[in-house]
Amino acid sequence: MLSPSTAPLAERLRPKTLGAVIGQQHLLGEGMPLRVAFESGVPHSCILWGPPGVGKTTIARLMASSFSAQFIAISAVLGGVKDIREAVEKAEAAKTGLMPQRTIVFVDEVHRFNKSQQDAFLPHVESGLFTFIGATTENPSFEVNSALLSRAAVYVLESLSEQNLKQIMHLAGMESARDATDLIVIEDSAQDRLVQYADGDARRLINTLETLFVLAGVQKLSAISDEWLLKVLGEKMRRYDKGGEQFYDTISALHKSVRGSDPDAALYWFVRMLDGGADPRYMARRLIRMASEDIGLADPRALRMALDAADVYERLGSPEGELTLAQCVIYLAMAPKSNAAYMAYNEAKALIKQDGTRPVPLHLRNAPTKLMKDIGYGKAYRYAHNEEDAFAAGESYLPEGMPEPNFYRPTERGLEIKIAEKLRDLKARNAAAKKQPS
Repeated sequence: MLSPSTAPLAERLRPKTLGAVIGQQHLLGEGMPLRVAFESGVPHSCILWGPPGVGKTTIARLMASSFSAQFIAISAVLGGVKDIREAVEKAEAAKTGLMPQRTIVFVDEVHRFNKSQQDAFLPHVESGLFTFIGATTENPSFEVNSALLSRAAVYVLESLSEQNLKQIMHLAGMESARDATDLIVIEDSAQDRLVQYADGDARRLINTLETLFVLAGVQKLSAISDEWLLKVLGEKMRRYDKGGEQFYDTISALHKSVRGSDPDAALYWFVRMLDGGADPRYMARRLIRMASEDIGLADPRALRMALDAADVYERLGSPEGELTLAQCVIYLAMAPKSNAAYMAYNEAKALIKQDGTRPVPLHLRNAPTKLMKDIGYGKAYRYAHNEEDAFAAGESYLPEGMPEPNFYRPTERGLEIKIAEKLRDLKARNAAAKKQPS
């Protein structure tokens, strides 16, 4: 067994108490779900779903420690039914021993187990032989059997923030120093680059820091600069400039290529970003944004295509899922373009910010009680489905006295050609109805 001084830095930094955990306060903060579970004194089966290096294994270990339970870890990448059988035997031995003890079976990357392997846990979870904790980076709705999923609470863990990662960086520096004079300072610019490179993953950050501290010690450096960092870690870190100017320049080029209907250029920038280390999930989110901002109602299928591509990536992961994202890039580039919905939304936001709070007209108000009806709530409201073409010509749905804002102005492209025709017809019918004597 490794001594504390020779254990990997990641293991030495692993929190020993719940209060020492950095991040995940939406689950571990006072009154939050996992904190309440810890304080209850009764363990329960759960799935910890989140990106790599955010504390899934740490939380599982702390749960075992908190409940004085035997902790059995299984890697779904390396393990199989034999490991599950051994875990069952150990749990039975702990339960029936001279000093009965609970058991927590932790399965890392549980999505790697097939259906029959996941099913092997069910009878023992149901009998209470052990508490099951699964960790996964994939959506458990797709990757975990429904039977097992129904018996486990799902907790969603988040990527660590910049502040979280800098806290870990400070702790790593303190842990690695033999004394105060041996502390290696990481300059601000180097810290920023390391945070970008870690991308919310504490394990990636700590493993990188461990290498850097050793190299800095050999070269007798007292500080780690951004220049030295790039020199030591080379092209990989230089290209993975996730928070830097190059990253945002490249995503800007992709967005503008899609907007400009150039599929080749869009595909080029998309692949450049993947090759540079960009998270495909981030790319999927940006494609969804492009479908809404630059295509909108000119082709509503574009948004569905982007959402489906994001879902497919969650199911397949890399590299298989990246092809679907690339297909979406090409579709978006070739789709008819309209920013009419985007502009309408922005104009509505601007008006709301500077306009007063106008009351809802009486005829549009809900009237669930007799008193409300008696004072006029809902009075004279015209139910559109009872009117010709399900359209109450001349009816007003804006606050009284408010001029027509004309936020949405459809383009003459794609489906918006028909939308524009419909809108012109409805406005003409409204105008005609308002001219008629009441």
